[in-house]
Amino acid sequence: MEITTKSPSLSKMFIKKLFQNKLAVIGLIVVLLVILMAILAPVIATHKPNEMDMAATLLGPGKDGHLLGTDNYGRDVFSRIVYGSRISLVVGLGAVGVGSIIGILLGLIAGYFGGVIDSIIMRLMDALAAFPFILLAITLMTVLGTGLTNVIIAVGIGNVPGFARMIRGQVLSVKEELFIEVTESLGANQTRIIFTHVLPNCLTPIIVYATMSVAGAIISEAALSFLGLGIQPPTASWGNILKEGKDYLIIAPHIAIFSGMSILLSVLGLNLFGDGLRDALDPRTRL
Repeated sequence: MEITTKSPSLSKMFIKKLFQNKLAVIGLIVVLLVILMAILAPVIATHKPNEMDMAATLLGPGKDGHLLGTDNYGRDVFSRIVYGSRISLVVGLGAVGVGSIIGILLGLIAGYFGGVIDSIIMRLMDALAAFPFILLAITLMTVLGTGLTNVIIAVGIGNVPGFARMIRGQVLSVKEELFIEVTESLGANQTRIIFTHVLPNCLTPIIVYATMSVAGAIISEAALSFLGLGIQPPTASWGNILKEGKDYLIIAPHIAIFSGMSILLSVLGLNLFGDGLRDALDPRTRL
Protein backbone atom coordinates (compact mmCIF):
# COMPACT_ATOMS: atom_id res chain seq x y z
CA MET A 1 0.00 0.00 0.00
CA GLU A 2 1.47 3.32 -1.10
CA ILE A 3 1.27 6.18 1.37
CA THR A 4 1.19 9.67 -0.12
CA THR A 5 1.68 12.87 1.77
CA LYS A 6 0.11 16.08 0.62
CA SER A 7 2.54 18.98 0.72
CA PRO A 8 1.14 22.30 1.94
CA SER A 9 0.45 24.94 -0.70
CA LEU A 10 2.76 27.90 -1.08
CA SER A 11 0.06 30.26 0.22
CA LYS A 12 -0.40 28.21 3.38
CA MET A 13 3.35 28.05 3.91
CA PHE A 14 3.58 31.82 3.45
CA ILE A 15 0.77 32.52 5.95
CA LYS A 16 2.23 30.07 8.47
CA LYS A 17 5.69 31.58 8.18
CA LEU A 18 4.36 35.13 8.43
CA PHE A 19 2.24 34.49 11.52
CA GLN A 20 5.06 32.64 13.25
CA ASN A 21 6.96 35.92 13.21
CA LYS A 22 5.57 37.77 16.23
CA LEU A 23 7.12 41.10 15.26
CA ALA A 24 5.58 40.85 11.80
CA VAL A 25 2.16 40.19 13.35
CA ILE A 26 2.56 43.22 15.61
CA GLY A 27 3.53 45.29 12.58
CA LEU A 28 0.51 44.02 10.63
CA ILE A 29 -1.82 44.90 13.51
CA VAL A 30 -0.39 48.43 13.68
CA VAL A 31 -0.75 48.88 9.91
CA LEU A 32 -4.35 47.62 9.96
CA LEU A 33 -5.20 49.96 12.85
CA VAL A 34 -3.79 52.95 10.96
CA ILE A 35 -5.77 51.96 7.84
CA LEU A 36 -8.97 51.56 9.86
CA MET A 37 -8.35 54.89 11.58
CA ALA A 38 -8.03 56.60 8.22
CA ILE A 39 -11.11 54.94 6.74
CA LEU A 40 -13.29 55.52 9.82
CA ALA A 41 -11.95 59.00 10.61
CA PRO A 42 -15.42 60.69 10.57
CA VAL A 43 -16.70 58.05 13.01
CA ILE A 44 -13.66 57.93 15.32
CA ALA A 45 -12.94 61.67 15.53
CA THR A 46 -14.61 63.34 18.52
CA HIS A 47 -14.47 66.83 17.00
CA LYS A 48 -14.14 68.46 13.62
CA PRO A 49 -10.39 68.57 12.84
CA ASN A 50 -10.34 72.28 11.93
CA GLU A 51 -12.86 73.48 14.53
CA MET A 52 -11.21 76.21 16.62
CA ASP A 53 -12.06 77.22 20.18
CA MET A 54 -9.86 80.08 21.33
CA ALA A 55 -11.24 79.73 24.85
CA ALA A 56 -9.81 76.20 25.11
CA THR A 57 -6.27 76.49 23.75
CA LEU A 58 -3.40 74.25 24.83
CA LEU A 59 -5.54 72.06 27.07
CA GLY A 60 -3.85 68.96 28.40
CA PRO A 61 -4.92 65.40 27.53
CA GLY A 62 -8.32 64.42 28.90
CA LYS A 63 -9.49 67.94 29.73
CA ASP A 64 -12.96 69.18 28.71
CA GLY A 65 -13.64 66.13 26.58
CA HIS A 66 -10.45 66.39 24.54
CA LEU A 67 -8.82 62.95 24.64
CA LEU A 68 -5.34 64.15 23.63
CA GLY A 69 -5.81 67.82 24.52
CA THR A 70 -5.96 70.82 22.20
CA ASP A 71 -3.46 72.85 20.19
CA ASN A 72 -2.71 76.57 20.12
CA TYR A 73 -5.95 77.25 18.22
CA GLY A 74 -8.11 75.12 20.49
CA ARG A 75 -8.43 72.35 17.90
CA ASP A 76 -8.79 68.78 19.14
CA VAL A 77 -5.42 67.04 18.77
CA PHE A 78 -6.92 63.53 18.66
CA SER A 79 -9.26 64.43 15.81
CA ARG A 80 -6.47 66.11 13.85
CA ILE A 81 -4.22 63.07 14.26
CA VAL A 82 -7.04 60.76 13.14
CA TYR A 83 -7.65 62.83 10.00
CA GLY A 84 -3.90 63.25 9.52
CA SER A 85 -3.61 59.47 9.07
CA ARG A 86 -5.52 59.88 5.81
CA ILE A 87 -2.90 62.25 4.44
CA SER A 88 -0.06 59.95 5.49
CA LEU A 89 -1.63 56.91 3.83
CA VAL A 90 -2.57 58.77 0.65
CA VAL A 91 0.95 60.19 0.32
CA GLY A 92 2.59 56.88 1.26
CA LEU A 93 0.60 54.77 -1.19
CA GLY A 94 0.47 57.44 -3.90
CA ALA A 95 4.19 58.20 -3.81
CA VAL A 96 5.13 54.52 -3.84
CA GLY A 97 2.69 54.00 -6.72
CA VAL A 98 4.33 56.77 -8.76
CA GLY A 99 7.86 55.65 -7.89
CA SER A 100 7.18 51.97 -8.50
CA ILE A 101 5.47 52.42 -11.89
CA ILE A 102 8.25 54.61 -13.30
CA GLY A 103 11.07 52.70 -11.57
CA ILE A 104 9.79 49.26 -12.56
CA LEU A 105 9.42 50.26 -16.22
CA LEU A 106 12.92 51.73 -16.33
CA GLY A 107 14.39 48.75 -14.47
CA LEU A 108 12.70 46.27 -16.82
CA ILE A 109 13.96 48.08 -19.91
CA ALA A 110 17.50 48.51 -18.56
CA GLY A 111 17.83 44.94 -17.31
CA TYR A 112 16.28 43.18 -20.29
CA PHE A 113 17.85 45.11 -23.18
CA GLY A 114 21.17 45.96 -21.53
CA GLY A 115 23.93 47.67 -23.51
CA VAL A 116 23.69 51.38 -24.23
CA ILE A 117 20.08 51.59 -23.04
CA ASP A 118 21.05 50.08 -19.71
CA SER A 119 23.99 52.47 -19.32
CA ILE A 120 21.92 55.57 -20.10
CA ILE A 121 19.06 54.65 -17.76
CA MET A 122 21.28 53.63 -14.86
CA ARG A 123 23.50 56.71 -15.15
CA LEU A 124 20.35 58.83 -14.96
CA MET A 125 19.30 56.86 -11.87
CA ASP A 126 22.76 57.34 -10.36
CA ALA A 127 22.49 61.09 -10.92
CA LEU A 128 19.04 61.16 -9.30
CA ALA A 129 20.18 59.00 -6.40
CA ALA A 130 23.21 61.24 -5.82
CA PHE A 131 20.89 63.74 -4.14
CA PRO A 132 19.92 62.88 -0.56
CA PHE A 133 16.27 61.77 -0.65
CA ILE A 134 14.86 64.60 1.47
CA LEU A 135 16.99 67.22 -0.31
CA LEU A 136 15.67 66.03 -3.66
CA ALA A 137 12.09 66.18 -2.33
CA ILE A 138 12.65 69.71 -0.99
CA THR A 139 14.07 70.83 -4.34
CA LEU A 140 11.12 69.37 -6.24
CA MET A 141 8.60 70.91 -3.83
CA THR A 142 10.29 74.29 -4.28
CA VAL A 143 9.80 73.95 -8.03
CA LEU A 144 6.33 72.37 -8.01
CA GLY A 145 4.84 74.26 -5.08
CA THR A 146 2.96 72.99 -2.02
CA GLY A 147 -0.07 70.71 -2.03
CA LEU A 148 -0.99 67.04 -1.71
CA THR A 149 -0.51 66.15 -5.38
CA ASN A 150 2.89 67.80 -5.55
CA VAL A 151 4.01 66.03 -2.36
CA ILE A 152 3.07 62.68 -3.94
CA ILE A 153 4.96 63.55 -7.13
CA ALA A 154 8.06 64.81 -5.30
CA VAL A 155 8.31 61.85 -2.94
CA GLY A 156 7.42 59.45 -5.75
CA ILE A 157 10.24 60.69 -7.99
CA GLY A 158 12.62 60.24 -5.08
CA ASN A 159 11.61 56.57 -4.96
CA VAL A 160 12.28 55.91 -8.66
CA PRO A 161 16.04 55.10 -8.45
CA GLY A 162 15.53 52.51 -5.71
CA PHE A 163 12.84 50.64 -7.63
CA ALA A 164 14.78 50.86 -10.91
CA ARG A 165 17.98 49.45 -9.41
CA MET A 166 16.18 46.67 -7.56
CA ILE A 167 14.15 45.58 -10.60
CA ARG A 168 17.17 45.75 -12.92
CA GLY A 169 19.07 43.36 -10.68
CA GLN A 170 16.14 40.94 -10.61
CA VAL A 171 15.69 41.10 -14.38
CA LEU A 172 19.37 40.38 -15.01
CA SER A 173 18.93 37.17 -13.03
CA VAL A 174 15.55 36.12 -14.42
CA LYS A 175 16.38 36.67 -18.10
CA GLU A 176 19.15 34.07 -17.87
CA GLU A 177 16.67 31.37 -16.87
CA LEU A 178 16.03 28.54 -19.34
CA PHE A 179 12.29 29.27 -19.75
CA ILE A 180 13.12 32.80 -20.97
CA GLU A 181 15.54 31.40 -23.56
CA VAL A 182 12.90 28.93 -24.72
CA THR A 183 10.27 31.68 -24.99
CA GLU A 184 12.65 33.86 -27.01
CA SER A 185 13.55 30.97 -29.31
CA LEU A 186 9.87 30.45 -30.06
CA GLY A 187 9.74 33.99 -31.42
CA ALA A 188 7.65 35.57 -28.68
CA ASN A 189 7.30 39.35 -28.74
CA GLN A 190 9.78 41.12 -26.45
CA THR A 191 7.06 43.19 -24.79
CA ARG A 192 5.12 40.01 -24.06
CA ILE A 193 8.21 38.33 -22.63
CA ILE A 194 8.94 41.29 -20.35
CA PHE A 195 5.44 41.71 -18.95
CA THR A 196 4.22 38.10 -19.06
CA HIS A 197 7.31 36.14 -18.06
CA VAL A 198 9.97 38.45 -16.58
CA LEU A 199 7.87 40.84 -14.47
CA PRO A 200 5.79 38.15 -12.65
CA ASN A 201 9.03 36.53 -11.49
CA CYS A 202 10.10 39.83 -9.92
CA LEU A 203 6.92 40.45 -7.93
CA THR A 204 8.17 39.14 -4.57
CA PRO A 205 10.96 41.72 -4.11
CA ILE A 206 8.66 44.42 -5.52
CA ILE A 207 6.03 43.73 -2.85
CA VAL A 208 8.56 43.75 -0.02
CA TYR A 209 10.38 46.86 -1.25
CA ALA A 210 7.12 48.73 -1.84
CA THR A 211 5.89 47.93 1.68
CA MET A 212 9.02 49.37 3.23
CA SER A 213 8.99 52.34 0.86
CA VAL A 214 5.57 53.40 2.18
CA ALA A 215 7.19 53.97 5.58
CA GLY A 216 9.87 56.16 3.99
CA ALA A 217 7.22 58.12 2.09
CA ILE A 218 5.30 58.81 5.32
CA ILE A 219 8.46 60.15 6.95
CA SER A 220 9.23 62.28 3.89
CA GLU A 221 5.73 63.80 3.89
CA ALA A 222 6.03 64.57 7.59
CA ALA A 223 9.44 66.17 7.04
CA LEU A 224 8.21 68.31 4.15
CA SER A 225 5.14 69.41 6.10
CA PHE A 226 7.30 70.14 9.15
CA LEU A 227 9.45 72.40 6.98
CA GLY A 228 6.37 74.14 5.60
CA LEU A 229 6.76 72.72 2.07
CA GLY A 230 4.20 69.92 2.23
CA ILE A 231 0.59 69.86 3.37
CA GLN A 232 -0.48 73.34 4.36
CA PRO A 233 -2.65 74.27 7.37
CA PRO A 234 -5.44 74.07 8.25
CA THR A 235 -5.42 70.60 6.63
CA ALA A 236 -4.39 68.13 9.32
CA SER A 237 -1.11 66.32 8.67
CA TRP A 238 1.13 64.59 11.18
CA GLY A 239 4.02 66.71 9.95
CA ASN A 240 2.35 70.10 10.33
CA ILE A 241 0.84 69.10 13.70
CA LEU A 242 4.39 68.34 14.82
CA LYS A 243 5.56 71.66 13.42
CA GLU A 244 2.91 73.58 15.36
CA GLY A 245 3.70 71.61 18.51
CA LYS A 246 7.44 72.38 18.49
CA ASP A 247 6.75 75.97 19.59
CA TYR A 248 4.92 74.75 22.70
CA LEU A 249 7.19 71.95 23.90
CA ILE A 250 7.49 73.48 27.37
CA ILE A 251 3.87 74.40 28.12
CA ALA A 252 2.04 71.88 25.90
CA PRO A 253 4.36 69.01 24.94
CA HIS A 254 1.40 66.70 24.17
CA ILE A 255 0.92 68.24 20.70
CA ALA A 256 4.38 67.23 19.47
CA ILE A 257 4.50 64.01 21.47
CA PHE A 258 1.28 62.50 20.10
CA SER A 259 1.91 63.54 16.51
CA GLY A 260 5.49 62.23 16.72
CA MET A 261 4.29 58.96 18.23
CA SER A 262 1.80 58.55 15.37
CA ILE A 263 4.62 58.82 12.84
CA LEU A 264 6.88 56.53 14.87
CA LEU A 265 4.32 53.76 15.38
CA SER A 266 3.07 53.73 11.78
CA VAL A 267 6.59 53.63 10.34
CA LEU A 268 7.70 51.00 12.87
CA GLY A 269 4.65 48.88 12.05
CA LEU A 270 5.32 49.06 8.31
CA ASN A 271 8.99 48.17 8.75
CA LEU A 272 8.23 45.21 11.05
CA PHE A 273 5.59 43.95 8.63
CA GLY A 274 7.94 44.47 5.68
CA ASP A 275 10.70 42.48 7.39
CA GLY A 276 8.28 39.66 8.15
CA LEU A 277 6.96 39.73 4.60
CA ARG A 278 10.49 39.46 3.22
CA ASP A 279 11.29 36.46 5.44
CA ALA A 280 7.99 34.72 4.64
CA LEU A 281 8.45 35.15 0.89
CA ASP A 282 12.09 34.03 0.93
CA PRO A 283 12.13 30.40 -0.36
CA ARG A 284 15.33 29.72 1.58
CA THR A 285 13.50 30.21 4.89
CA ARG A 286 10.28 28.33 4.15
CA LEU A 287 9.45 25.46 6.42
